[in-house]
Amino acid sequence: MSERYDVLVAGGGMVGLAVAGLFAEDERLRVTLVDAGKRPVFDAGADVSLRVSAIAPGSVAMLSSLGAWGAIESTRACPYRDMRVWDATGSVDGPETLSFSAAEFGLAQLVFIVENVLIQHALLDRLDRTRVDVRYETPISSLQREGCRFTVRVGTGETFHPELLIGADGANSVVRGSAGIAVRSWPHAQKGFVTCLETGLGHHDTAWQRFLDTGPIGMLPLSDGRISIVWSTTPAQADEALSMADDALADLLTDVTDGVLGRLVPAGPRGAFPLKSQHAAEYVQDGMALVGDSAHTVHPLAGQGVNLGFADAGELARIVIAAVDAGENPGDLPTLRRYERARRGANRTMQGFVSGLNRLFSNRSAPLARLRGIGMYLFNRSGPIRARAVQTALGIR
Repeated sequence: MSERYDVLVAGGGMVGLAVAGLFAEDERLRVTLVDAGKRPVFDAGADVSLRVSAIAPGSVAMLSSLGAWGAIESTRACPYRDMRVWDATGSVDGPETLSFSAAEFGLAQLVFIVENVLIQHALLDRLDRTRVDVRYETPISSLQREGCRFTVRVGTGETFHPELLIGADGANSVVRGSAGIAVRSWPHAQKGFVTCLETGLGHHDTAWQRFLDTGPIGMLPLSDGRISIVWSTTPAQADEALSMADDALADLLTDVTDGVLGRLVPAGPRGAFPLKSQHAAEYVQDGMALVGDSAHTVHPLAGQGVNLGFADAGELARIVIAAVDAGENPGDLPTLRRYERARRGANRTMQGFVSGLNRLFSNRSAPLARLRGIGMYLFNRSGPIRARAVQTALGIR
């Protein structure tokens, strides 16, 4: 019988659950997942959660392969078929406005907007039918290197000696910190303000994004007809929006979105969080690999965060399972370096691109604004370049 290997996944968020599900498909890998928090619970009768993600076709394909997408789509996922992006110095119908349609790429939709907790719920439902040992409310109390592997002690007092430890425990990763991996971090001097709104004109199954001089505001369609907004703005403005009366907030958000969806009426809780990007100095060590936010975070303006994490999960699983097929140990550094080489460059490129866009469009220079408009006009008519950029963002080939 083939040798079996223990894999410990630290982190029960969307990416951690996905990577556990991918490894669960190979019976040679005995998978345990631990998370310090409570098991997420999705209630279809409750209001839409503030925390939503834009799920691109590449990520839909992965979730489908795990048997989770059908439940997500049939429960509460909102597709958008068109996207409009414009600068506050222009207009939503101007020649420089970027317009994307699913039809031009042969797709039924560009992206789905889905609540994070629903994705977790669907992945957990599938994991519950596998041999994966899922343990919430199980924090890591200590993590130490012993030779080429890690020894992990959890809050229950149990000790694990995995051949492969996967850090999927978020931007403040305990695994990354305990392994002594440095991280480069750069704040964006912005906060993300989020809430749900009713619109005067409907969202038309379209995502809208307007670039203001304080940062972009994105309007994402929800399945019940409302929109979810993510406004990257100054910390002072975000904090003020949190405390505004509903009528005042409606006036403000209708104004900053140029009234493209009519009057916007607050219709849900509000939240705000500081924005920063970061990148781990290395993704792997002997016996350990980082995925998702543990390895990298990105500005939310392009909605790429979880899609990059799912791509990490898919590549790590593909490489590790191929290594086991070849008689290699899944925790050996040469194996894990192949994963790092496959993902680090792509993640860094997306980080730089998104951070650069944020800086470019947040600049108040009038000459630069004119150049931006020219650039957007040319990009919108660039043919293959435009098509390739969109396909990359959507995770399709």
